[in-house]
Amino acid sequence: MERILGHTISDFIKAIKQNGGIINSIKVLHRMDAIKLGKLVGQDEFGNKYYENNNNFVCRNRWVVYNEQLSLNYDASQVPPEWHGWLHYKTDLLPHQDPSRKKYKWMIKHTPNYSGTELSYVPYSTVKPKIEPWNPKK
Repeated sequence: MERILGHTISDFIKAIKQNGGIINSIKVLHRMDAIKLGKLVGQDEFGNKYYENNNNFVCRNRWVVYNEQLSLNYDASQVPPEWHGWLHYKTDLLPHQDPSRKKYKWMIKHTPNYSGTELSYVPYSTVKPKIEPWNPKK
């Protein structure tokens, strides 16, 4: 019992150190609802960091920490496809280790889903609306 308690406390201290101290750990706790301890395995072009800890349960041992510039405005569409495959156990190879991962010139750069924001695509309609708003005469 004493060994388990000591191991738990040492992991807690390591997690606090990995997250940059007590203040930053509180910020991480606010953003992610958890303080996790893991090994940094990579970073994507958007600044998202990917971690792994094989001591955790399967399906809980890989996670992403979104770029801090996003604050709380992050969602899952901001993860590129190659990292999405690694996060969801489609492959155990990291994107930079996967030999089947080729970049072709016809491939476009990943963009997040902008639905519901000012950057969302709104198609132009040439059809007259069926319902017209009432504008009273002054």
